[in-house]
Amino acid sequence: MEKRTVKHHRGRLGEALREEIETLVEGELADPRIGLVSVTGVHLAEDGRSAQVLVDVEGDEDEAERSMQGLDAAKAYIRHELADRLRLRRAPELFFRLDRSERERARVEELLARAKKRGKSLGRETARDTSGEKA
Repeated sequence: MEKRTVKHHRGRLGEALREEIETLVEGELADPRIGLVSVTGVHLAEDGRSAQVLVDVEGDEDEAERSMQGLDAAKAYIRHELADRLRLRRAPELFFRLDRSERERARVEELLARAKKRGKSLGRETARDTSGEKA
């Protein structure tokens, strides 16, 4: 069983990594392949040697693919900067993953809103039909 302090430290380090990576991606990387990218989360491995960096890319699948290639090309620079800025002896190996959860959630909410709207309109039609039969 993992000690609570170790888990808390890993959580704080993951958040610090997310903030620094986002700062680097938004303002300091000059790769033209990298578009509008936001870092949605960092999941640090239990041993701290690797981290999955979840990123959301604005645009279509082609833009997302180009941005992911640019991020993969900048891994070494990002790791070096993380080690310097966070004073880490060894920055974790980074694995960038595309995070589409925000888009999927927005799509589900849109579909639920449509279904709710459709349900209300069907309820009105049913009420009209029943009131028309009684008259």
